[in-house]
Amino acid sequence: MRKYEVMYILDASMTEEERNAIIAKLHAIITDDGGKVVDVNDWGVREFAYPIEKMTKGYYSVVVFEANPDAIAEFDRIFRIEQSCIRHLVINLD
Repeated sequence: MRKYEVMYILDASMTEEERNAIIAKLHAIITDDGGKVVDVNDWGVREFAYPIEKMTKGYYSVVVFEANPDAIAEFDRIFRIEQSCIRHLVINLD
């Protein structure tokens, strides 16, 4: 297993329940494949430097986790499908 860090931005107009459901879904992708979420750092709602898809605010979160490369591919796929996910970036920490 490798160590990764992902930063993702979710739509700020969602309710807290909707946001928590999506975050749980994203974390489940990591843990279902045998990975482990090490640290979660929620930054909250922040303003963008420039509009993204006609939005000016987003909910930022940074997650450090350990997972197999297959889980990263699935995470990437689900993130592209989910419409409330605005941006994401996965970095290999190893």
